[in-house]
Amino acid sequence: MFRFASPYAFLLLLLIPVIVWYRRRQRPATLAATAVHSLKEIGPSPALTLHRLLPGIYYLVIILLILALARPQWGTRRLPQESEGINIILALDLSGSMGAIDFSHGGQILNRLQAVKLVVRQFIAERSGDRIGVVVFGSQAYTQLPLTRDYQTIAAILDRLEIGMAGPNTAIGDAIGISIKRITDVKSRSNVIILLSDGSSNSGELEPQTATEIAKEKGVKIYTIGVGTTGRAPFLINDPIFGQREIYQQVEIDEKTLKSIADTTGGSYFHARDLEGLKQIYATIDAMEKTKVEVQSYADYNELYLYLLLPAFGLLAVWILLKNTRFLEIP
Repeated sequence: MFRFASPYAFLLLLLIPVIVWYRRRQRPATLAATAVHSLKEIGPSPALTLHRLLPGIYYLVIILLILALARPQWGTRRLPQESEGINIILALDLSGSMGAIDFSHGGQILNRLQAVKLVVRQFIAERSGDRIGVVVFGSQAYTQLPLTRDYQTIAAILDRLEIGMAGPNTAIGDAIGISIKRITDVKSRSNVIILLSDGSSNSGELEPQTATEIAKEKGVKIYTIGVGTTGRAPFLINDPIFGQREIYQQVEIDEKTLKSIADTTGGSYFHARDLEGLKQIYATIDAMEKTKVEVQSYADYNELYLYLLLPAFGLLAVWILLKNTRFLEIP
């Protein structure tokens, strides 16, 4: 990165017009001469050409000296982070019920997963210095992405999530267990799981209560989010006879279990019934778990003023030599 360490030195360039005006005023008057024959065909001598360049050399020296005073530098600026931030695992439900189309955005109908992607992407963009990982669950739970600070990769992984890719059911206990494993792999001063689900735990090997106790023992805080409406919810299906059509199915959120998980681990439970509510929930969690990452800025720059001073002194020496020898002015 290139910069001038003392840019205020450029104000000295304003003196150049003053110097030009002053030197012209001090220039002695020249004697006009006449000749019998025209001298137009006689070209200027090399000495005369060099003499005309002397003022240019003089002002070039001044400009080079001012540029040197501005201290041009080239180097690399680094911003090391002194604190580690916190570890956050996003545990996202991909069960079949996440296909319910009870969200909307900008006049467009969204299913629950599309709404979650929209809000989680914004949540990730507003974090700084924290490691974030992604665990997905349905009938089984999987690590989709281990803890990382590569937020662009997290967003790319988020875009690829699809309903049913982890199975049609809901394994909340396994999701918590996998999340605990992933979050404790990397040491941090604080570990947080944000678990989002729209159903009841009806699959998996680990009971939610057991997984919650493990999280409590390891000091992992869990925020739980119940997403969507309860009761009858609309779904889009592709009917082989009637094509794509809308049907209603019964869906239930196990709020009691989600509240118990949050209360046991020191987190909070939220219920998002629409997109704005979901945004507000993630904004609330973001504020509650915001970390102050202390960043100390320092830079390693190489000074370049010598590359200007040396030519300036060289040209100045030439100018002084010529002004005191070949082009010596006698009053």
